[in-house]
Amino acid sequence: MLDAGADLQTLKEEDAVALLLKTAAQEATIGTEQIVTEIVKALHYLPLAIVLAGAFISKSQDLDGYLALYTKSQAQLPGENPVLPQDYHALAVYTTCQMNFDQLKPLAAMFLQHCSLLYYNGISEEIFSQAAKYTFLSGGPSKEELKEPLEFLSHFQGPTGEWDSLQFSHIISETKAYSLISFNAGKEVFSFHPLVHAWTRTTVCNPERYMSTMGSILGMAISEIPRQNIQLASLLLCPHVELAIQMNAEVALVFSHKYAQIFQGAGKYKQTEKLLVELLLKQKQLLGDNHLHTLCTMSTLASIYSDLGEYQKVKELNVFVLEKQKQLLGDSHPNTQFTMGSLASTYSHIGEYQKAKQLNVIVLEKQKQLLGDNHPDTLRAMSNLASTYRDLGEFKNAQELQVVVLEKQKQFLGDNHPNTLRAMGNLATTYAELGKFQAAQELEAVILEKQKQFLGDNHPDTLHTMANLASTYSHLREHQKAKELMVTVLDKQKLLLGDNHPHTLRTMGNLASIYADLGEHHKAKELNVIVLEKRKQLLGDNHPDTLCTIGNLASTYSQMGEYHKAKELNVIVLEKRKQLLGDNHPDTLCTIGNLASTYSHLGEHHKAKEFNVIVLEKRKQLLGDNHPDTLCTMVNLAHMYSDMGEHQKAKELMVYVSEKQKLLLGDNHPDTLHTMDNLAIIQGRLGN
Repeated sequence: MLDAGADLQTLKEEDAVALLLKTAAQEATIGTEQIVTEIVKALHYLPLAIVLAGAFISKSQDLDGYLALYTKSQAQLPGENPVLPQDYHALAVYTTCQMNFDQLKPLAAMFLQHCSLLYYNGISEEIFSQAAKYTFLSGGPSKEELKEPLEFLSHFQGPTGEWDSLQFSHIISETKAYSLISFNAGKEVFSFHPLVHAWTRTTVCNPERYMSTMGSILGMAISEIPRQNIQLASLLLCPHVELAIQMNAEVALVFSHKYAQIFQGAGKYKQTEKLLVELLLKQKQLLGDNHLHTLCTMSTLASIYSDLGEYQKVKELNVFVLEKQKQLLGDSHPNTQFTMGSLASTYSHIGEYQKAKQLNVIVLEKQKQLLGDNHPDTLRAMSNLASTYRDLGEFKNAQELQVVVLEKQKQFLGDNHPNTLRAMGNLATTYAELGKFQAAQELEAVILEKQKQFLGDNHPDTLHTMANLASTYSHLREHQKAKELMVTVLDKQKLLLGDNHPHTLRTMGNLASIYADLGEHHKAKELNVIVLEKRKQLLGDNHPDTLCTIGNLASTYSQMGEYHKAKELNVIVLEKRKQLLGDNHPDTLCTIGNLASTYSHLGEHHKAKEFNVIVLEKRKQLLGDNHPDTLCTMVNLAHMYSDMGEHQKAKELMVYVSEKQKLLLGDNHPDTLHTMDNLAIIQGRLGN
């Protein structure tokens, strides 16, 4: 129960009198002040008790009789109250709560009691109105199983089942008039004082039944939220879901699955995993391994393991689900195709890009065959294949596919549809990879304006685009613009999502990189240290995002000239990545390259050369000779040769890279121009 002590501070007598006169809507006269002084003395000068008493007097307009009623009510109280400490302070709060509650009509009292089984803050009409729209689907709970939630909601519905906001507002007004709840008009939510909330729960005769009713209403409401709005909804609903789980609310299995979506949207991945593992165990026992609901939960759990960076678990689950779906539904079923796409995405995460490409090609062909070239699922498959092309460094192939997707989305959904804007964003990312930063910036500016107009300034998609635009400004060396945008995104995410949400931490890490670009290395270091501590705490020491942050911090130390610290951190990251991802994963190879660069700064050129040779051989083998990462490693190795005085070897490598980049990226790509500058320096060292 709540610790009420902190909320039982007392007022000075004159302040207590002024508060009661105000809340009771009484004029200050010698007579009223004398009566009010006696009342606040009996209430032990407690603000909460005074506000509740003021509401009662304001409604009854019986200032003279209040003290006698209060004394009588207090004498009738039960001997013990499990919510409040047993002293005269608690007695005052308890008595005023009871007196006000007794004045409510039955429907308002029942409503208040049910709401006391939600979190005390952030209760909205939308929770109930959305639940009232609940669509009954095959495999979900029946009307009989949801009898009590439906009966509760029926009090706020018209004869044909439509939601009656007027009736709902009458109930809110009645409970608000007695100061048992307060209403925030700006946010359109109402809340209890924590002590009133805890006390109201003690009036419920059958809390398990009420908890089950409210837990089901939550599940019904979440079921009606479009998937693209889940993240915003999760900010309001997450505390209610947490309380329902904490109170062991008995709800249908499908609603537990909906709770998991809210946790995932709120970035609470470990809580989501725990909930889904428990749900999966129940489904296996009740429905068996082959039931479609069981397989659906496995797929959701796989996506959570992906958020947690546990890609091997993701792969195992997706392989299992895919085999079952092929067996039960056939190769061509949408669920089978979706899982195949998820498995392809997992292969990308573990660096097996060719496998990802093969699967995405199969999915795209199937979708074209079954649904046609223009179906949304076909276009999504095309977009996924384009992403894999990007991973493989085949940026022109990616661009061609993304242009097709964008044109089709515009044609069938219009210029302003979220899917059209998402396709535009994917194309902008590919333009950036091709070094077409101006084209990327122009597209992202268009997307941002449209998202602000149609989704609002604070929608997650709007903030995501703003962060992408900031990154593009960085590439264009407009670091001040990048910083201003990223600071805006960070401030909004802190406000909307909280300091610890994964999206907030990602933005903080991106802002650290921008500070580094601006030469503000100490600010970059401070931010990276904060992100690292939070990611360790929330995601664990071995999560890819945690390791990425350690790598970023190492890079910052390097930029600050603290090469030994950078080396220590890179060694830690390398060992972890070898252990978790294997020797050949792109992230492992990236870390070996970073460590080689650190050895070079420390003057250990032979070690640096050895590491770069290892990375180059592996990248040639895994990505091919023409992949940008392979060419980047050749440039690094050329620098090693030059540092060791082997300028001819360095020149040969730089000439090779320059020719490849001209062919693949064009003469004006930043990487091509950078290589030509390096080649000129090496030519100079050779006396040419």
